[in-house]
Amino acid sequence: MSAESTPRREVVTGEPRRVRPLPRYRAQSEIDEQTALGGAYVRSLMRSQLRAGLTAFGVLALVAGTLPLVFEALHSNALVWAVLGFATYPPLTLAAWWYVRRAERNERDFARLVEGRPAP
Repeated sequence: MSAESTPRREVVTGEPRRVRPLPRYRAQSEIDEQTALGGAYVRSLMRSQLRAGLTAFGVLALVAGTLPLVFEALHSNALVWAVLGFATYPPLTLAAWWYVRRAERNERDFARLVEGRPAP
């Protein structure tokens, strides 16, 4: 073999080429641009928040609505004040606690949807 027939090796020194990722579909851009799909995303968040708020309000209405019946059945001012002072707070506190947890979960799920992360 002659020296001319063997290919010459060349070393390229330079910055490596960076491959740009393909543009992915972003829900955040849909919301920012106020497209119909972005509006659907926001409406779904608002609907889930409204559902949680109405459920908490229903519990509040149930607790407050039954109090006159409880007072009529007790016939004692001391027991009425005990019910008002102690028995009404645990259900209201639990309803408020549930509402806050549900609202935060709705927002977390919406943020996960917008960022494109998979559900755990």
